[in-house]
Amino acid sequence: MLILKIRQVADVEFNGIEKVHEGAFINRYNLTYTTKDNKKKVYEMISRNRNIDSEDQIRNPKTDGVVIIMTDEDDEHILLNREFRMAGDDCVYNFPAGLVDAGETPEQAAARELREETGLELVKVEDKLINSYSAIGFSNETNVVVIGKAKGRFAPSSSTLEEIQAAWYTRQQIRELLKNQPFAARSQAYCYMWSKQK
Repeated sequence: MLILKIRQVADVEFNGIEKVHEGAFINRYNLTYTTKDNKKKVYEMISRNRNIDSEDQIRNPKTDGVVIIMTDEDDEHILLNREFRMAGDDCVYNFPAGLVDAGETPEQAAARELREETGLELVKVEDKLINSYSAIGFSNETNVVVIGKAKGRFAPSSSTLEEIQAAWYTRQQIRELLKNQPFAARSQAYCYMWSKQK
């Protein structure tokens, strides 16, 4: 099998980066470029990295978080959180997810976050994908997707700062939710494809 590693450089010239604001969790930067028609472009971005000072550091090699895609042991139900998300001021369907703590592997972070958010136990990791961007339109945050099986009893989130209702959903229930309920984009796309199986 042939695996190609290609980095195609855009037709713009990087001119510099400036930190605009340092927050408790995210930091705002202005990236400056010159376009191929010699125009200046300032691009606003946020990052969990509070010390970006070069173009190489914009390309985030670190795994910031995990996205946890779990089905039950019979693969008849998929796990979703219905969570109040302040940035959208709405309850949104999403996969369990969270940050990777210092010293954790993505698999360890997935097991911990799953337990903290839902009360369930991660019983099998079936796959782990490479880093992907959470919101590439405005952030360099990266996530690893951990796919597997979970079981156990649901419990409220261990944090009162998270308003989460976790539940198992059948393919038919997912098809109904997709008609009129707000989803995170990654969860919506995956659930659409999952609901078409069988």
